[in-house]
Amino acid sequence: MPNFDRRAFLGTMALAGAVPVAAPLAAHAAAQSLQLKDISKEADNACLYHVDYGDHARFAQTLNNISNHYAAYGADPFALQLALVAHAGGIKFFLDTLAGTMWEKETLDPTFNEKVDALAKNGLKIYLCAFTFERNKVPKEKARAEPYIAFVPSGVATVGALQNKGFAYLKVG
Repeated sequence: MPNFDRRAFLGTMALAGAVPVAAPLAAHAAAQSLQLKDISKEADNACLYHVDYGDHARFAQTLNNISNHYAAYGADPFALQLALVAHAGGIKFFLDTLAGTMWEKETLDPTFNEKVDALAKNGLKIYLCAFTFERNKVPKEKARAEPYIAFVPSGVATVGALQNKGFAYLKVG
């Protein structure tokens, strides 16, 4: 997949007076897959949030921190680029359903999806670890099919690669 220049796209859309609208995806389509080379730093200020835990309160705080991070930059997509990398227990927050998974007896806060969707409107990208899905026998089709969610081969490799590309590292907890 070629690199996508978010800044150029948004600038062109703004100049044209267009409002970007995501095309609807099929009901149970899997999220796209990216390679590490497909992810680039597109803003002077870029940060990755590392979610490798399944603690609900900690995840809620992570979303709050991301919201505050955007607020500090006036939610300007040209000034700030944020990514969230999820693996291990962190993937459960991005599943359509927990049924048939090791977390099926849990109940997630129903506002998590709304909060993530709102943050994605500011440019948040979510990268899910394909190894975690494979090793835990969670079908990729269980992941929420949103345009801002993509699979990467390895969550920890993505964390390292993004740091090497100039993303700062944050982890709540």
